[in-house]
Amino acid sequence: QVQPVESGGGLVQAGGSLRLSCVAPVWSFRINDMGWYHQAPGKQRVLVASISSSGIANYEESVKGRFTISRDNAKNTVYLQMNSLKPEDTGVYYCRVGRSDLWGQGTQVIVSS
Repeated sequence: QVQPVESGGGLVQAGGSLRLSCVAPVWSFRINDMGWYHQAPGKQRVLVASISSSGIANYEESVKGRFTISRDNAKNTVYLQMNSLKPEDTGVYYCRVGRSDLWGQGTQVIVSS
C-alpha cells in the first residue's frame, strides 16, 4: 500500500448518516495525525476533522456535534461517523496522513434534500 484508501461514501437523504473508513499505510499510521477533508464542487479542500496519534480529536465548527472521528490502531484505520447530514456536506471526502502528501483518492458523498 502506497496511499490511504477511503470507502463508505454514497447517496443519503438529509438527516441521514454515513460512516467513512480510511485504511492508511501501516508504516505511517501509528505515528501520525490523521485527517478527513471535504471538497465541495468548485471549492477548496477543507479539513473537517482530525485525530492525533494519541486520540485527540478536533473538528471544524460546521460539523462539530454531528461528525465523530475515531481511529483503530490495530487496523490502521480511521473512521468518520457522519450524522444529521446536510446538503452542504455534499462533496468528496479525502483521508490524509498527517500533513504529508499521502492522500487517498476520495470517496463521494451526496446528500439530497
